[in-house]
Amino acid sequence: MRQAAFGIGAGLLLAAVMAVCGLSQAMAQKPAVSQSAGGLHDRALGDANMIALSCDTADGRQQITLVDPRQRVIAVYHVDKTSGAVTLRSIRNVQWDLLMEDYNSGAPTPRDIRALAAPR
Repeated sequence: MRQAAFGIGAGLLLAAVMAVCGLSQAMAQKPAVSQSAGGLHDRALGDANMIALSCDTADGRQQITLVDPRQRVIAVYHVDKTSGAVTLRSIRNVQWDLLMEDYNSGAPTPRDIRALAAPR
């Protein structure tokens, strides 16, 4: 159950990062291109140990977001495109965040919906 909640949380995080960065698809380090009968295609990045997202920020830097599903940690880095300097901007263990039923979500809350749907 907790892994499912983390998966949902990671998915929402990915969607939020993509929305902030203006991406219609996730960008990450891609493995080598392979040859198939239908031509060249990219293989999906399928490592359950780390999820990496990259986007350009409004101030001209590259933002890299790393998600570790096993340790439930998210890290955000900024890379200066001129100097190549990498700066850690934020790191957070989201284990306890994912145990909250709702936070800053507005009405109706999950509790309100559950009360409406409960048999009487």
